[in-house]
Amino acid sequence: MCGIVGISATVNVNQLLFDALTVLQHRGQDAAGMVTLDNNRFFLRKDNGLVKDVFRTRHMTRLSGTSGLGHVRYPTAGTSSSAEAQPFYVNSPYGIALAHNGNITNAEEIKQSLFEADLRHINTHSDSEILLNVLAHELAKAGKLKPQAEDFFSAVKGVYERCEGGFAVVVLVNGQGMLGFRDPNGIRPLVYGKRETAQGTEYMLASESVALDALGFTLIRDVAPGEAIYIDEQRQLHSFQCVPGKLTPCMFEYVYLARPDSTVDGISVYQSRLRMGQTLANKILREWGDHDIDVVMPIPDTSRNSALELATRLGLPYREGFVKNRYIGRTFIMPGQAIREKSVRQKLNAIGQEFAGKNVLLVDDSIVRGTTCEQIIEMAREAGAKKVYFCSAAPAIRFPNVYGIDMPTSEELIAYNRTIEEISQQIGADKLIFQELDELKKSVAALNPEIEDFDCSVFDGCYLAGNIDDAYLAKLASHRNDSSRAVESDIIDLHNEDDL
Repeated sequence: MCGIVGISATVNVNQLLFDALTVLQHRGQDAAGMVTLDNNRFFLRKDNGLVKDVFRTRHMTRLSGTSGLGHVRYPTAGTSSSAEAQPFYVNSPYGIALAHNGNITNAEEIKQSLFEADLRHINTHSDSEILLNVLAHELAKAGKLKPQAEDFFSAVKGVYERCEGGFAVVVLVNGQGMLGFRDPNGIRPLVYGKRETAQGTEYMLASESVALDALGFTLIRDVAPGEAIYIDEQRQLHSFQCVPGKLTPCMFEYVYLARPDSTVDGISVYQSRLRMGQTLANKILREWGDHDIDVVMPIPDTSRNSALELATRLGLPYREGFVKNRYIGRTFIMPGQAIREKSVRQKLNAIGQEFAGKNVLLVDDSIVRGTTCEQIIEMAREAGAKKVYFCSAAPAIRFPNVYGIDMPTSEELIAYNRTIEEISQQIGADKLIFQELDELKKSVAALNPEIEDFDCSVFDGCYLAGNIDDAYLAKLASHRNDSSRAVESDIIDLHNEDDL
């Protein structure tokens, strides 16, 4: 999971990119990067860490130019080395910088063909560098000093023909303009907007609409699946449907990833989470009408909207029982079980008087490894709760994600090969309730009738793109399990200079 942004403006974009990345920080806390273009020269800064820590005054003053890209990263392919931070750069043709959110599922196959047939060298383990080199190779086929919009669209079509998976991409081409495109299934999100200034129209592409809102840009629309958007050096916008597409956005964007004040593919994330609470309450009323719940509490922050609506529909008090330390990262992607367990205790603290002598229903957005909910239930009991019930606004997660979310292997998912009763016992809950997948789809789709289906692969194991089979998942597991995770040292880092 990553956050990407591209801006073509009339003023220096360094501060705009910084502000946008700060707004998108929830999409990636492992690394951050920014590249700007000024007088046919790229300036690049990227490193591990939060946006506020990666970019200091000395970096910002050198990041000059009226167009640029930004990226925040969680590592899903490759390693946690700062060399793998984005954007990536390649010098031929023209000079191209790229930032990418998602995962190329046939990256290894493409890497081999790039080396053997295209004579291109890949210097990292990142699939983003592979995607960049595919685009560069396709764009070089035009053989033009000054390619036109149709040449860029033809190059993107070539990318679609070679690259499989889920991805959203922003690209900056020296002396040409800015490009954005999205996978043919629309799994990973990408929007674009504009703002009018005295100097002219400025454009912005980003993972979420909230980044546009924060910078005063007006949302135009989502980039369509299989579509490319090209903004030339005169800031004229061109769009083209490069390949047929069918919109099947990732359901986990609505459950967990996106900010509630964002709109993703015409659906308000806030409204979608309210509906998750409604359908979950309906299930409780339908299947557990004689419940003895005294109070409903969210696990902050993502589940607040669902928990509040659930409490309202059940006619129960809503209380904030936990206080969150906002300086601890998301625990399900942390390496090592011991680190995750320690982080839960550092992340949340219970307010004792809200639990004492009560039957508490805790609401979380989802259950991944079960680390967080098991410790939270224990904390609730320690705070004096009589009974602790637990419910998930999402269905049981039984399969890994292959489209850019660093979700664990199947064996590390608590719901894998377990019944709901077994999961409940494992996490120590008196009762466990999961959202039904069909009800989740219906409730979210009702907010945009044009969406016929969603990528729900983490719930149902149905992978829309990439020819995913058992062999691929086994190979993925070997790279993702806790025992194999490691951070590579940056002995030689050709991509981490402040300017190129």
